[in-house]
Amino acid sequence: MTDSNQPAVVARRAGRVLLVDRAGRALLLRGGDPARPGLHWWFTPGGGLQDAESTVEAAARELAEETGLRVSPGELGGPIRHEHAEFSYNGRDYRQEQDFFLLRVAVWQVDTAGMDAEERLTITEHRWWSAAEIEASAELIYPADLAELLRSQVDGPAAASEGTAGVAASGGVAASGGTAGVAASGGAAGAAAASGAPVHAADGVPEMGF
Repeated sequence: MTDSNQPAVVARRAGRVLLVDRAGRALLLRGGDPARPGLHWWFTPGGGLQDAESTVEAAARELAEETGLRVSPGELGGPIRHEHAEFSYNGRDYRQEQDFFLLRVAVWQVDTAGMDAEERLTITEHRWWSAAEIEASAELIYPADLAELLRSQVDGPAAASEGTAGVAASGGVAASGGTAGVAASGGAAGAAAASGAPVHAADGVPEMGF
């Protein structure tokens, strides 16, 4: 029976991070839905807002929880993409607005010690992916045009930027050495994001970790 006090569709906002290493690979996490144990997919670090957070504050917090990489919201710069997503998760339907932020690192060893109970339940793997590997994979990867978005950031004007965030030798902190965020993504990925059209995840899969 559905609780009549709960909305039929939950409105939600989220912040996500496209974390890119010096080889031009993006860090993705693999997770699933507790209500559909046979279904798994890969997604960028990030998650929903807490209390009065902004999307960039949520993105920085979730990045620290899920990867151990701690940065200030200012180091993430402005969003490179904004999109609407509609999906189901754990038996509930969601309508989500989410911003993506870019962060470049030289290298990073993922540390999952900061994950909360929900993240530990649903996130099972992490891996660095090149755009070519994303395109060639038969696995579910979100957002669906991630390879194109990654290329637009790796090969675009931001790739030539000096002083993007590097990783400190210890302490899990990205060393502030300039601008971590970049201008809005170009190409079709940027155009699609700018259109404001909802993104309907295949089979109701969320483009996110929860």
